[in-house]
Amino acid sequence: MSASPTHLLDTNILSALIRDPRGPAMQRLQGVGEDSVCTSIVVAGELRFGARKRGSARLSERVEQLLAVIPVLALDGEVDGHYAAIRLTLEQAGTPIGPNDLWIAAQARAAGLCLVTENLGEFCRVEGLRVENWLA
Repeated sequence: MSASPTHLLDTNILSALIRDPRGPAMQRLQGVGEDSVCTSIVVAGELRFGARKRGSARLSERVEQLLAVIPVLALDGEVDGHYAAIRLTLEQAGTPIGPNDLWIAAQARAAGLCLVTENLGEFCRVEGLRVENWLA
């Protein structure tokens, strides 16, 4: 039986795994175990978009290889409620974050997952969201 994921990997972390497969992100991944990580459908879309925008068949292939081994979570359950609450709180505070980051934060928080990202500046403003930076 495999373990349930505990960490949701953001776009910049998966990009680091593609760019530097032996770097700090991979070392941390090996430390928590491959069964402990997943990513968001929003992140998968961002990665696929980036590869297509670059027009690189090699990069697209590497993205697909990575997404084939890391579970990709669909948006379901309570994600929309978390999205609405996070967006309202941040807009009322005058500190909104980007639309894709809102969905990623909402998904991680709804699922009780620690979001692994290099973008601590935006995500640390989301109340109740645990974040780690595996590239620091």
